[in-house]
Amino acid sequence: MPGFDERLALLKQEIVAQGRRVLDLCTRAVDCFFDGDVDKAHAVVADDAPIDAADVAIERASVPLLAMGQTDEHAIRSVLTIVKVNNELERVADDGVTIAERVLEPARFSERVPDVFRVMANSVLGMLRDATRSLEREDAELARQVLLFDDTVARFKQQILLEAEQSVANGTFSAGFAFRLMAVTKALDRIGDHATNICEQVIYLRRGLIVRHRPEGWSEPSAPENGRTH
Repeated sequence: MPGFDERLALLKQEIVAQGRRVLDLCTRAVDCFFDGDVDKAHAVVADDAPIDAADVAIERASVPLLAMGQTDEHAIRSVLTIVKVNNELERVADDGVTIAERVLEPARFSERVPDVFRVMANSVLGMLRDATRSLEREDAELARQVLLFDDTVARFKQQILLEAEQSVANGTFSAGFAFRLMAVTKALDRIGDHATNICEQVIYLRRGLIVRHRPEGWSEPSAPENGRTH
């Protein structure tokens, strides 16, 4: 029977593979939104099922590891990180499906998507890509760089929402198109939030440091109360 280290290594492979599946789903969701491609949107929605199945499998495989009596702090943090990241990835996939589902709505619009929306979408996908890379490599510095970019995405969101409201007011956008644009913008914003949550877990895994978000912005990691790090 495989020991703790072997089972943990297999579990890490599974969570990394899950991260790649989720990134691929979200990338295709964004593409089908820009292209208005209904067939691609249906494929994105269908591909959520394997992600849900992997989510359950990873969670079930994680629980027995916690019962194996490990006392090494990093080993325990590794399992806890996988459990938490697994949940974040499942929710990211749900947001990707939300984007694809907007394409499947019956209404069709002729309005052009603002350029800043594409910039935001690419930025969020970049955050998700780097978050999964930081997890695979246990790269706390890359994780920190993702966290520092979160405020930029928030500014993109505010700009898009403001422009959508103004465009409805001056008749450039229909209310239906603006509603769809805002729904997708908020889904992208949530994906960015989940990416930062993953990065916070990577920093905790590698350094045993707690990253805190405050109203005034991201703060440097602080040591746990017991002062122990790995």
